[in-house]
Amino acid sequence: MKALLLSEYRKLEMVDVPIPEPAAGEILIRVAACGICGSDVHGYDGSSGRRIPPIVMGHEAAGVVARVGEGVGIFREGDRVTFDSTIYCGDCEHCRRSQVNLCDRRQVLGVSCGDYRRAGAFAEFVSVPARIAYRLPENLSFPEAALLEAVSVALHAVSLVDIKPGSTALVVGAGTIGLLIQQALRVAACSRVFVTDIDRNRLSLSELLGATLTLVSGPNLTQEVLRASNGAGVDLAVEAVGNTAAVQSAIECVRKGGDVVLVGNVSPEVTIPLQKVVSRQITLRGSCASAGEYPRAIELMSKGEINVKPLISAVRPLSEGVQWFERLYGREAGLMKVVLEPGAQP
Repeated sequence: MKALLLSEYRKLEMVDVPIPEPAAGEILIRVAACGICGSDVHGYDGSSGRRIPPIVMGHEAAGVVARVGEGVGIFREGDRVTFDSTIYCGDCEHCRRSQVNLCDRRQVLGVSCGDYRRAGAFAEFVSVPARIAYRLPENLSFPEAALLEAVSVALHAVSLVDIKPGSTALVVGAGTIGLLIQQALRVAACSRVFVTDIDRNRLSLSELLGATLTLVSGPNLTQEVLRASNGAGVDLAVEAVGNTAAVQSAIECVRKGGDVVLVGNVSPEVTIPLQKVVSRQITLRGSCASAGEYPRAIELMSKGEINVKPLISAVRPLSEGVQWFERLYGREAGLMKVVLEPGAQP
């Protein structure tokens, strides 16, 4: 089969690799669509440390069941499916607590981090455990379904805080995850959602998706948020960038006793204003991947309550993956989510 291989940092190439054999409890999926995640782009140049070559990346995908392994009775050949990016054991203490995202033996599709290596879905076929797969409704196209992983991440982040009607939130970062968090906050009955980013084009998209207020990130951000929140600050800030400036902005804009959820995961370390966190009794909470939110994500997308279509900048054949990675890596203006189709022709 054809696959897009990261053979070394900053070098992707189309190669022929064997079609994986589904083990007991697994299903083989003919990949119809796979999105390029920001973490893949950071893995492309080695900056994340989680895509050690050689590796076939890709974890945001959907397709059709091509073959079922021994003991799989819930899926049949031809079923339209998507699947979680997290492969969990189901037996450890965290899995028994339904914290599958914290599984002691957790692997992630398309990730090679030294502890493990798991081939991903930038390929014609991928094999995954049946327990992490979900049937797709007919009204969701494969490119849309490729964003279900990101939607589940957004829903998980929002689920970690008790959001009360009338509350106000700030989303720091209007990338794909930030814009999905914005929509997830609305679904969770957050009354006002502010969004900030350095990119005005992304803020325009945020406005299209219903943000209450959009703000250009900069030295006046805190004052603008305080002005818009009657001087108190927001009840909740969700950080979806992953660097020091963004984390500090989230902390400074939240009210006393408020919550900050950290989703961005680019920088290994950041600096926080400790005295503000302590003296204002702010709660900092990390959010990792998702933990059972896929069914809810499918439901919300199929009902149109979360809209991913405006986030998809391009749907192109996998054979064009090299150039699209370069365009994303170069931060081309206007590019948001690029979805690659292994079966498509140029």
